[in-house]
Amino acid sequence: MTPPESESLLERAYLEAVERVGDTDELRTRILDAAYEQFCRMGIRRSTMEDVARRAKVSRITVYRRFATKDALVEHVVRREFRRYFDRFLIDIEQAGTAADRVVLGFVSSLRAIRGNPLIGGLITIEPDLVVPSMVADGGHTLATVRQFVAGQLRREQRAGHVSEELDIDLVAEMMVRVSASFLAVPSMVVDLDDDEQLAGIARRFLVPMLEPG
Repeated sequence: MTPPESESLLERAYLEAVERVGDTDELRTRILDAAYEQFCRMGIRRSTMEDVARRAKVSRITVYRRFATKDALVEHVVRREFRRYFDRFLIDIEQAGTAADRVVLGFVSSLRAIRGNPLIGGLITIEPDLVVPSMVADGGHTLATVRQFVAGQLRREQRAGHVSEELDIDLVAEMMVRVSASFLAVPSMVVDLDDDEQLAGIARRFLVPMLEPG
């Protein structure tokens, strides 16, 4: 089923991660792998469908049969990376023992995973107009998706008795996501985003207190 146009790239990645949607088309996966490598090495603007076909060792027509346009191919490659991010996030936070620790680890690992991703992190730095608009200028769909994801994790904490039943889950998730998104979208002159210890300190000082109602 074709997703509605109002649904953001990140929303589809999130839903695929939650629903554990897999890609069983080996040739399609091969093309996506080749495109990922090509985009990481040369950037998106400097890469062509012919470049991807050559790297995948298939014909250009074969690539177009799977992906009608370059924009469609780019979207699928980036969406797959975001899905991998969601998968990695869920694994990372399992290492933490408390709700507060999971907030800290989630904040740090999220920024590290996205900034450190050879494709997405590179695009945010080198070609921000290709990724950032999809993250922050899509009518709020992307932020709403990540908020939904974070809220789901906080509700698990609430059901387990780790945070108060009075906590406004959606508002807390919204604030946490907006803090993270601002660091990704706008470079900081104060916070070193490559310093995990500093990021952890910020999370403990500003995000963890959000777990207390009122």
